[in-house]
Amino acid sequence: MEKLKGGAVAQKPVPLDENQSARAWWGKELRNWRRVRRLSSKSLGELVQLSATYVERIEKNQRRCTAQLAAKFDVALDAGGALTRLWRYVEQEEQQEGSHADKDVTLPVVGGMEDWLSGRVGGIPVAYLERMSAVDRRKLMTLLGGLGVAATALPTGPPRPRQVRAEDIQQVRAASTTLSRWDARFGGDGLVQSAAEGEMARARALLELSCPPSLRQDLFTDVGRLAIVLGAAAFDRLQHDEAAALLELGCQCAEEADNWSLRASALNWHARQEIWRGRPEKGLTLAEVGLVRSDRLTPREQAMLHNARARALAKMKQAKEARVAISLSDDIVTQAKSLREEAPWMLFYDQAQHLGDTGHALFDVAMLAGDRTAVELARHRLESAVEGHTSEFARSRALSGTKLATLLMSTREPDRAAAVATKALDEVGRLSSRRAAADVVSLAQAAAPFSRRPELAELRARIGTVLA
Repeated sequence: MEKLKGGAVAQKPVPLDENQSARAWWGKELRNWRRVRRLSSKSLGELVQLSATYVERIEKNQRRCTAQLAAKFDVALDAGGALTRLWRYVEQEEQQEGSHADKDVTLPVVGGMEDWLSGRVGGIPVAYLERMSAVDRRKLMTLLGGLGVAATALPTGPPRPRQVRAEDIQQVRAASTTLSRWDARFGGDGLVQSAAEGEMARARALLELSCPPSLRQDLFTDVGRLAIVLGAAAFDRLQHDEAAALLELGCQCAEEADNWSLRASALNWHARQEIWRGRPEKGLTLAEVGLVRSDRLTPREQAMLHNARARALAKMKQAKEARVAISLSDDIVTQAKSLREEAPWMLFYDQAQHLGDTGHALFDVAMLAGDRTAVELARHRLESAVEGHTSEFARSRALSGTKLATLLMSTREPDRAAAVATKALDEVGRLSSRRAAADVVSLAQAAAPFSRRPELAELRARIGTVLA
């Protein structure tokens, strides 16, 4: 059982079947949000002037919710508009069930609602593709093909706009900002994945519409940014095929928008994913492609890509070259201007992030060469990263903390390592991040030589709990 705010003890929740309807799915998301905020049904009810029983029945789809009440829940749970946006699917399904609209306006459903919400199966109307020129059709299918999109019918619902509007792009932009923040704070699994799937489906639909020339660059920029955010989250879940497809889509959108900064972000994430997967040569290539025409990138963007190069080179056992890349990154980042002048997708790259990235690269160099200088540099940078990251970047702080503890274990400082690991495991335990859990496995391996020391018994138990 779990302690909630106000001292209440949460009972084991009754499993909810989100496949019954959009309303049931929304109720489950409401419960997920309540649990993330560690609120009892009574506490949440007080915030929206309802009884605890009524809140629970809405979650179980036993009582009706309204759009106005859904908006109240969104504000009370600080959901950033996610619950309000998801409510539109409830309205669409109920409008579809309650009316027999003109078949010339709506199209037949293929695959059921769960296909549309998943963001993995929904498709492009065949009639729309037939109206496109061969060049435009090829472009669209190239952009969406990596996500496994088929030429099928879209679900029914209210008549969709025929042309992209500025407010549509603004909604995609807001979703990217919110989901990026959730991913950094909570991890890419769970809640982020649930919200992300619907947002990608909606953004993808915009690429099917006619777009005024004045909005085209913004459309591709913001859809590309969302694809990168979701690709990074899929990488955090270790869903590598999905991540690669989304990051490739993000890169292609950036190129369509002629946005070199966004392209650098996509290639950086893709490089890091490939390095993590044990493909450092491919990761190195992607990072170096990102640095083509580096004069068009800000110092932070260049440093970010040089850090990816350093990680790749260290994994390729080229310690000297990795050190050179780190030194170059350090020199470049000193030229960086205020974060306020960076693109929105670069706001994460502060001093703590730079130290964490280079600290991870130096960790790989230290493990490769057994170099005490590299060990001390890695330790110092990882310690500074842990201290510098705010709660908004809880995952980065947890990753650097776990890596620091692993470094200390590997250099036979188990007592110091245990103190660092305890804090890092507290952080990892609050995340939904399979990547962070994988780092805990590496920590456990580094701690194995000290398994008989009784003072590390508590740490071994904590590691087991987190991995479970």
